[in-house]
Amino acid sequence: MTVSLPRTAALGVIATLAALALSACGAAPDTASTTADGKNAATAGSAADLGGMDKLVAAAKKEGTLNAIALPRDWANYGALIDGFTKKYGIKISVENPDGSSQDEINAVTSRKGQDRAPDVLDLGSSFALSAAQQGLLAPYKVASYDDIPAGQKDAQARWYNDYGGYISIGCDAKRVKTCPTTFADLLKPQYKGQVALNGNPTKSGSAFGGVYAAALANGGSFDDIQPGLDFFAKLKKNGNYTPVESTPATVEKGETPISIDWDYLNAGYADEFKSKGVDWKVTVPSDGQFSQYYSQAINKDAPHPAAARLWQEYLYSAEGQNLWLKGYARPALMTAMEKAGTLDKAAAAKLPEVTGTPKFPTEAQQDKAKTVIAEGWAKAVSG
Repeated sequence: MTVSLPRTAALGVIATLAALALSACGAAPDTASTTADGKNAATAGSAADLGGMDKLVAAAKKEGTLNAIALPRDWANYGALIDGFTKKYGIKISVENPDGSSQDEINAVTSRKGQDRAPDVLDLGSSFALSAAQQGLLAPYKVASYDDIPAGQKDAQARWYNDYGGYISIGCDAKRVKTCPTTFADLLKPQYKGQVALNGNPTKSGSAFGGVYAAALANGGSFDDIQPGLDFFAKLKKNGNYTPVESTPATVEKGETPISIDWDYLNAGYADEFKSKGVDWKVTVPSDGQFSQYYSQAINKDAPHPAAARLWQEYLYSAEGQNLWLKGYARPALMTAMEKAGTLDKAAAAKLPEVTGTPKFPTEAQQDKAKTVIAEGWAKAVSG
């Protein structure tokens, strides 16, 4: 099981994505989502329910569009995934609010129910996926590779399942910071005054939430006790090291956030992107707070393009899709299965940031508890 992540930080310079057309607020027509033999994609729990992949592809092409949200092109190689899907199937993907958070995605689903501009698919931090499932917002759907997804990384009802993930890391501009920190303990040192940032607010952003969880593990906390993480950031704020500026590629380039606590795949992407811009970005997974999380895929139960939504999931969980995430330094959920099958991109896997040990993940109950603690205590911890 895993936790939740945000979209408030993206790798490199965020490329402009096609915005969702703000069309008239009406329910999407159902006919485009129905196969020639009368089967409706909106109720399909697998491609087999529509008569197989060929029928699913035909129905998705008939719809012609996929509404996505909060998918920056430079986040975990999403640009390549979006382009690959469109090239393969000829289906246009419109991405709204690419820098939005997991909570923004859920808000869009609930506020636009029945509208043709509602999101079809969601890529949520795991704790947010749990919340969306609890609210009855997600459609059960098993991709062809569903059985290969580790049991602890998928919903038993197939309403969500993990797609890619990584470890909390510390990114540092080595040209602006004389000695880069490599542990959470280092971040409290006086030479880092005003330099330590998160890439969002942990009450809304999964990566920032993960940063607090990692800080808790580094300071005597546990999956059951995230309070030491809040206490750490309160201390970081008190001694002047924490900056409320949310880290983005732009703030890194400007020198506003020379130290950023973020996912290793994002920080590793920064390192690649910034080489040509004179930024020497160093990335370390802190030994005193190793925390791993995955994002989760889901389909909006009321998706205006249900066939395209299901085809998108099939693409993401194919070897092609999983390897594209891997090329973006993210660890795909099917990595172990693909390695056994011989379909894993070994060159891309060899470039992943080094970590030791086997990752462990908080349970659903532990995540819910941690979210409550963060919601009640974050503002107080970093105020003043």
